[in-house]
Amino acid sequence: MTDTLAVASSICVYCGSSPGTDPSYIKAARALGRSIGEADRRLVYGGGDRGIMGAVAEATRTHGGNVTGIIPEFLIKKERPDLARSTMDMPDDHYDELIVTQDMHERKTLLAEKSDAFVAMPGGVGTLEELVEIMTWNQLGLQNKPIILGNINGFWDRFIDLIDQMKEAGFVHTANKINLISVSDPLEIEVAIEAEVGRLTAA
Repeated sequence: MTDTLAVASSICVYCGSSPGTDPSYIKAARALGRSIGEADRRLVYGGGDRGIMGAVAEATRTHGGNVTGIIPEFLIKKERPDLARSTMDMPDDHYDELIVTQDMHERKTLLAEKSDAFVAMPGGVGTLEELVEIMTWNQLGLQNKPIILGNINGFWDRFIDLIDQMKEAGFVHTANKINLISVSDPLEIEVAIEAEVGRLTAA
């Protein structure tokens, strides 16, 4: 099992490549990116430059943080068409490091390996799939890292209710290993991560 670090220096953010219908999602992404940057941490994310993805990455770099983008080759034309028209070693305003993987499985593995904590912001089925997988890794004891829900305007409320229902129905037998922290204010996510790191380190 991967040990939890005393400090979460790299934060993985799962989020939508679209902005969503609520302007507060983009606003929250920028606030989160600012807090990551000002804390001199590294953002690890899916590599897109649009929607919530692009907002959190741009804000992180603007405020002094480092950014690692990890994107599978087949998604470049969809999520970074500018890269598809240029050479991959050209400087890019969005990244300090860009990793192009062969497929989604390699991408998700690297996102997990390079991150000390995980934040799920609003997003679609891809965001949900990544969140559930990392929860499963914690449950199986493959890692022991903080998982934070950026619950902007109650976005994750129904998901939290579903997980509670699974627990009550007896289908989550190691619920103590899945400690989802719901945070509605993006500026409090950094605080929640550090608190959870301390709890896991002391456990």
